[in-house]
Amino acid sequence: MYIEEVELTPQDILEKEFKIDARGYRPQEVDKFLDSVIKDYTIYETANKRLVKENDELHLEIKRLEAEIRRMKTNLEAAESSANEGTSNVDILRRLSQLEKIVFGK
Repeated sequence: MYIEEVELTPQDILEKEFKIDARGYRPQEVDKFLDSVIKDYTIYETANKRLVKENDELHLEIKRLEAEIRRMKTNLEAAESSANEGTSNVDILRRLSQLEKIVFGK
């Protein structure tokens, strides 16, 4: 996504050669090249900050979802426990009814 905006590669920077005048490098050429380098580093820095922010937001979302999963597991366990108690109560009532029939007759 940000790669299309970047003009220079590390290899471009490494291989860059400036023409030498009698007094050294041409200042305008060096300034133009450094402006490109600064632009690329600015793009990288902006992209990095955006990705760090997005990463932090995703970590918060993960924590929220993990808490929700724990809450739902607790609710599910409570519901299963209630269902099991209901079933066992029904079984107990049936057994009690059968015992009453045996002891007291039909």
